[in-house]
Amino acid sequence: MTKKLTLIAFVVSLGGFLFGFDAGIISGVMNYAGPEFNLNDLQSGWVVSSPSFAAMIAMLFSGRLSDKIGRKKILIIVAFLYALSALLSAYASSYEMLYIARMIGGIAFGAALILAPTYIAEISTAENRGKLVSIQQLNIVLGFFTAFLSNYYLNKLGTSGHSFLNDENVWRWMLGLELIPAVLYFISLFSVPKSPRWLYATGHIKEAKQVLNTIHGAKIAGIEIASIEDNIKSEQVHKNVQIKELLKPSLRFILIVGLVIGILQQITGINAVYFYATSIFKQTGIGTDASFASGILLSLTTVIFTIVAILLIDKMGRRPLLLIGIAGISISLLICAYGFNQATYKLPSNKIAQLQTIEKSKLSAIVDKNYDNDVAFKNDMKSALGNQVYAKNEGAILEMATTINAPLVLFGILGFIACFAFSLGPVMWVLLSELYPIRYRGLAIGAIGFVNSFVSWGIQQIFPWELSNFGNALSFFIFGLIALIGFFILMKILPETKGRSLEQIEHELVK
Repeated sequence: MTKKLTLIAFVVSLGGFLFGFDAGIISGVMNYAGPEFNLNDLQSGWVVSSPSFAAMIAMLFSGRLSDKIGRKKILIIVAFLYALSALLSAYASSYEMLYIARMIGGIAFGAALILAPTYIAEISTAENRGKLVSIQQLNIVLGFFTAFLSNYYLNKLGTSGHSFLNDENVWRWMLGLELIPAVLYFISLFSVPKSPRWLYATGHIKEAKQVLNTIHGAKIAGIEIASIEDNIKSEQVHKNVQIKELLKPSLRFILIVGLVIGILQQITGINAVYFYATSIFKQTGIGTDASFASGILLSLTTVIFTIVAILLIDKMGRRPLLLIGIAGISISLLICAYGFNQATYKLPSNKIAQLQTIEKSKLSAIVDKNYDNDVAFKNDMKSALGNQVYAKNEGAILEMATTINAPLVLFGILGFIACFAFSLGPVMWVLLSELYPIRYRGLAIGAIGFVNSFVSWGIQQIFPWELSNFGNALSFFIFGLIALIGFFILMKILPETKGRSLEQIEHELVK
């Protein structure tokens, strides 16, 4: 595996870094933007989830469009949209402007999440494809880590009283920082070559051979050229593909596998945890500052275990990593559910003086009252104070009122993140980039990406409502149960693609 190949894969997957940065940043942003715009649960859910809604539309057409005009050209447009989204989000003057700006970013990451693994798979060899495609997931989690670190320090500056940052503008700086990596991504993309397999598929044979020789050297390039040309002889790669062709019997098995993994990756609640990390940690009663700090620990765990996946995926294989990971996800989520289920809530009269911005008389009916249910406690608090006042003070209120085994819940969340990071996170994109013949690849990954993003959007949209109406314990129990069901489904249908060329995988799985 040459240094040039690794560098190209890293540059192309920087779109994943921007996706991770955006997802991590919003968990801190909503602590300020939500109360400022006085958003209800559905509006908060829409601000967070609107990029995923836009992404699922982009996923439908980006793969197919890239089949026509090339992966590289679309990725350059993606980088520009990321930069535009960051700028508009930072200057948002209303709820409407904020979610529209974030939807522009959603179009960008929807296309990037589809095209980066497709492109990387098409420049890789069978021996290193898993590692290289997984670089996208590494970039995603590095984006998360950078965002949580940024949120932590900006929040600290904003609450210190010794800087120009305050509750009204700190979230704008959180969002605006995304402009820096977006511009770097845009500039860097001009240095990468076009996909050699796409060049072959569109008849640019001479250019494709030049790219393969530049990336791999003459010896390995010769092997890749022979493999591609053998496949082209038996496949009409120039023919336009209709979406209904994905339903043909010969593709049915790999389509089902892709859909199951695509749905499972999101329906277990990963983006609910990432996008609402700060809010979730506040539910444990550790306070706002500690919630931002815990986000750093969460994202660091993700980085470490994504590196583990990169080191193991081409040695251990896709199937073992996925099955071990999904089993761990289920156990971790059920631990979270148990921890939240044991929590009790009581607002002690000797501590409410610490709530300096709240009229104490409004809390007379709640003080020293015992609750064994977070939903009942929060509903009474909202009724007494109003949604906006409660939202601004939720961290402080839960910190003094909650009795919970916080280390157990933290262990469950970190366990979930770790297991996801070495399994469903990177392995899904590796498998999707491998399973489909080149003539169907852009369309198939786009269609599955649409479903994946639709599920992601749905989970993000309803999660604030779910916490308000179902409570923490039941919400995590539902996610854990879904993961358990997914484990048994995958154990039955999941194939292994380790060590096979894209052409060999097609020969074995497409009947």
